[in-house]
This record gives sequence, C-alpha cells and structure tokens, in this order.
Amino acid sequence: MNIREAREALKLYFGYERFRPMQEQIITNILNKKDVVVLMPTGGGKSICYQVPAVVMPGLCVVISPLIALMKDQVEALLTNGIQAAYINSSQSAEQQYTIENQCLNGELKLLYVSPEKLLSAGFLSFLKRINISLFAVDEAHCISAWGHDFRPEYTQLRALKQQFQTTPVVALTATADRLTQKDIQEQLWLQNPDVFVASFDRPNINLMVKPGKDRFNKITEFLERHYKQPGIIYCLSRKATESLANKLKTQGYNATYYHAGMSAQQRSKAQEAFLRDDVQVVCATVAFGMGIDKSNVRWVIHYNLPKNIEGYYQEIGRAGRDGAQSDALLFYSFADVMNMRNMLSEGDKAQTELQLVKLERMQQFAEAASCRRRILLQYFGETMDKDCGNCDICRNPPTTFDGTLIAQKALSAVARTQEKANIGLLIDVLRGSRSSQVLSAGYDKIKTYGAGRDVSTMDWNRYLHQMLNAGLLELAYDQNYALKLTDQSRQVLFEGKKVQMVKFEEAKQQEETVKPRPKREVIKDALFDKLRSLRKQIADEQNVPPYVVFNDSTLQEMAAEKPTNRITMLAISGVGAQKYERYGDAFINAIISFVTEEQAKGNKVKGATHLLTFEAYQQGLSPEQISIQRNLNPVTIYSHLATLYEQGYAVNLSDFISKAEYNVIKKAIEKLGADSKLKDLFEMLGEQYEYHKIRLALAIYKKQNSI
Repeated sequence: MNIREAREALKLYFGYERFRPMQEQIITNILNKKDVVVLMPTGGGKSICYQVPAVVMPGLCVVISPLIALMKDQVEALLTNGIQAAYINSSQSAEQQYTIENQCLNGELKLLYVSPEKLLSAGFLSFLKRINISLFAVDEAHCISAWGHDFRPEYTQLRALKQQFQTTPVVALTATADRLTQKDIQEQLWLQNPDVFVASFDRPNINLMVKPGKDRFNKITEFLERHYKQPGIIYCLSRKATESLANKLKTQGYNATYYHAGMSAQQRSKAQEAFLRDDVQVVCATVAFGMGIDKSNVRWVIHYNLPKNIEGYYQEIGRAGRDGAQSDALLFYSFADVMNMRNMLSEGDKAQTELQLVKLERMQQFAEAASCRRRILLQYFGETMDKDCGNCDICRNPPTTFDGTLIAQKALSAVARTQEKANIGLLIDVLRGSRSSQVLSAGYDKIKTYGAGRDVSTMDWNRYLHQMLNAGLLELAYDQNYALKLTDQSRQVLFEGKKVQMVKFEEAKQQEETVKPRPKREVIKDALFDKLRSLRKQIADEQNVPPYVVFNDSTLQEMAAEKPTNRITMLAISGVGAQKYERYGDAFINAIISFVTEEQAKGNKVKGATHLLTFEAYQQGLSPEQISIQRNLNPVTIYSHLATLYEQGYAVNLSDFISKAEYNVIKKAIEKLGADSKLKDLFEMLGEQYEYHKIRLALAIYKKQNSI
C-alpha cells in the first residue's frame, strides 16, 4: 500500500490535487497500520485523514461518532463523491440496520459510521469480527477525557477496540484538546506508541471580533445587512433566547429559525435540514446545535452571550469558513454574562465546577484582551505566533501599550520562588505582601519577591497576570491546583533581556468597519458566484442533498474567478473530482458560458473570459482576422487567444495557421533558448524572419507536445 494510490484517490473522489499539511504523513502512518492521534482545527481536513485510507485499504473502516447529524452529512457527501458508505444509529429501524450489516458482510461498503453506544451494544463487536476491518476512526476524541470540555462517560469504554482488535490501527481525531486532554486520549484508548500530529490551530480566514453587549439586536441586524444572503449561526445561552431572537429577526424580514435541546427530535431535524439546504439564512441556537454539522459554507458565527470556555468558543467559531473562504466571528461580551455563567456552573460537581470556573476566567480574559486575539487563542492550545494576525478587531484598532518588563519580571520571579506551586490569587497575595494564612504557612513571606508589587492594586495584578497568560509568558496547570508555571518565553524575560509590552487599562474605542465600494470586476465575479450558487441549490434540491455536498463555496468562488468552460479547465478547479465532473460539470460550464455571453452583450468586460469569446467566434467558422475586426482587437491578440485555448485543451486546430515547415524551424530556436523564452528573444534569434503570432503558435504546440 503506497501513498501514490492515496494521492490518486484524493483527486478522483475529492477533487483535490494535493494533500494539506500533515494529511499525507498521517495517511502514510495509517497505511503502515500505526495508531495515530490527530489534532486538527475544524475545517482543517480531519475527515480526509481516514476517508482516503478507507478507500485504498482493503476492508471496512469503522468510524465512531457521537453525532447522528454528522453521520448523515458525511455519508451523503461520500456517496455523492462515489464512495460506498453507510451509518447505523438509533434513528433507523431494525430492518434498515440489518440491510446495512449485510452490506458490510458482503464487502459492499468502504466506511461505516456508528455511535459509541451502538459499537458497544451486545454482539456488535462480535459482528465486526466477522468482517475485515481496515481501520477504526474515533471522531470527537476529546469526549473521552474528563479534562476535556465535552466529557462523555460512554467514550471511556472505547478501549475495547484495542483489547479486541489488537492489530487494527486506530486513529483518534479532535479539533479541540489542551495538552492534558491529548495525553488522556492516548491513555484511555490504549493506543500503542501512537504518532501524535498537532496541526496549527490557526484559522486565518476567520475575522475575530468582540463588541460590548449593549444594543445587541441592532448590531446584529447591521451585521446581517453586510452579510446579505450569507448563512450563519447565532449562539445563545438559553433556549428561550434562541426562540425570541429568531422571532424578532423574522419580524425584520430575515429568514431565521431556532434550534435547542428542548424541541422534539422532529422539530430539531426540520430546523437543521432547512439550514443545511440554504432554505434558511440564520439559525439561532444553543450549543446543542452544530457539533458535527458538516456545512462548509457557513460564512459567520455570532455569540450572543459569552461561551463558558475557550475550547467551546473555538469549536463553535470553527463552524464558519470550513471551505477556507473569508468568514466572521463576532462575540458580544458583558460582565453580566460572566455572572450568569458562574451561577450556572456553580450548580455541578465541586471538582468539575472549579475546573469550569477557571476555564470561564480564561474565556473572560480573551473577551477583555487588549492584544491580538488570534495569538491568545493559539497560545491557549500551546501554539505560538511570531506576529500579530492583522485579522481581528484589536489588530485593526490597537490599544495603547507601555514597557511592562519590570512588572513581568516581578511576577515571573515570584512564580519561580514559590516553586511554581502558587495559583493566581496566592501569587497576588505574595506580590502585594499579604499576611494571609496561606502565604505564612507556605513560608512565602520569606522569599525575595514578597511585597515587591505593593504599589500595584489587586485588580491590576489580575489584569497583568491575565495578559501574561494570554502572551504565553505563563501557563496554568489545571491538574496541579491551577498553579502558574513558567514557560520558555518567561525564562527569556527573566534571563535573556526579552522586553514585555503591556496594555494600559483604558476602554478601547470600537471602530466600525467601513465598507469600501467594490471594483466593477469584483461585482461581476460576485454576480457569477450568485448564479453558480443558484444552480447549486437547484441541483441539490433535485437530488435531496445539502448544497455544499454538490460543491462548496470556495470551489464556486474559484469557478467564478477562473471561469472554466471545458473538461480540462473544470477538473483543474480545486474540489472538482472526476465523479463530480461527470455529475455536474456540464451544467456549471453551460452556466459560466451563458453568464459571460450575457455580460458581454451588456458591454461589460469580463476578466479572464476574453479568450472564451474568441473561441465562440472561432467555433462559428470566423478566421482570426474576421474575429479581430468583430471584436475590435489586434489580430496578434486573437492568435494569442487561440494559442491559449489550444494549451488549455480546447478544440482549436493550430496547423491551419502555421505550416509544418515553419513550426520545425521555430522549434529549433525554442529548443536552444527554452520554452519559457520571451517572444522578442525568439524573434531576434530567428533573424526577424517569422511573425510574432507564428512564434506564439509554435510555442503552444511545442509545450503541448512536451507536456510543459
């Protein structure tokens, strides 16, 4: 089994020319039957990591997922791509499940999605032993850890996979796991010397914004005006809020619905389907919505209230822009939200409550941040960014900073002298010279930095330490009573003269985005994108699948920019594989040609389409000279169009315009100077005996014959 087959499967079934970073290494390990842990952000391409091996390895890949909605979505997408897949869960009848089990026994499927409950139910593992299992993929693997933000006790029983299928590789995948959770995943699943792949958590296409929680509804309607017809999710804290917000938006003319756990399964399914199929633009939801929703064209996510932890926030904003296109994440923040959330969290188990309150505090720090939000977000997951992102509200409107190196050194020295055992509250007591019983009993009143920060208030120390956590100068050890720990960066501040910039505590002024008028060519490109989106919706409705299963937004945007109008150029578009071209290629090509013709008739110049209009005239039997008169262009330009069309695989016969003898002479000059030579250099080498357009045509033939 080699990676070449995997690359071929990637293009054939998924339409991508190359793997994203890490995917190829992960797949190579799986093909070599090794256990693997994959931490990759939502939209980073986790599914490809097991779907491609599943296609090329003999046998059946079993995917364990807690999410019925995700199973359905993934299976629909795989079937559309020409891959045989199915799912078994509680939504099906016994007869339906029996039929799928027979397909597994007969070797008719490549992937089977099951819930953990189904996998561990009586007799199911014994049933799987009758099948050649190529691979187990455990999705949402963070659910196995009590340290994770979405712990599910049933997941801890998945160690049975390694107990009963010792030689079958297991890949554990998650989008959100801090270091403690990563370690827990490996231990709980009994993975054998797994290779751990941690992709960058950076989603640079998502614009991060935080706004004060005043006048939220008007701010939302202004936001929606700027995101006309773009689908998105508004997350609310309570079920009641989802309903009232959706109803208010409807009265303002927006196509909105709501989703929460208090609705019947049928109501939830109806709301979800309407959103997936682009029948509804806005869904107002609790966090019950979205886990596993594989909708790639969500263009924005709004948090009406503060999320309870950074993992949840990161996962929820990650539902936007999964296709890689530009998207927005807007968070509304007020201190009242923090108090509400604290009250809600305080009702649970004591140990879990303490952990969740600390995580809420980190979320609050993010909302109150005065430095690049993306750096803070990535730092939380242990990833360092060298420079500010430029795609968050803080980067666009930076606050005032000052040299805070001395303050940082005092705090870091205190962390070191308390042997990295003090939490934030105790460290502040040490720095401010408190005589509390905790300080005295630990002997911290005897250390050198005791009282070194008396001149700074408790509240300001809190803010400074939060900034240092956000900047990666400190880490918080949840499993060691939330003690503050030094990092490589903090040692640079203490011993290597690294400077620290801190932020003055002033209310940052919110600057509204100014919407610049778009250039005409962009307006035309957007109009073509809208036309292609309408076609996609029509096809999706006919086939009873969500639109993004046909093509995602970034594929349509590339089509709108490149305007492919034949098989070769359409297959060059990222996301157009052989299977999808056979199903939809002609319909989208016809739509592009129709659009270009209509725009030209209106007198609009369409960027990248001029050679297509030359081709249309050529097909009507006009000569290059006649086309140049009709289009009011230089004949040399028309010949250049014909050469380009020939190179792109269009049916153009260049031998009508250049003889074999002429080509052979020019070919020798090309071989001497190289196929990337300028026309002027070739013209001069040929003693100025051959016209420029003949040289251009000869170059096209030479490149095609030599596959350049």
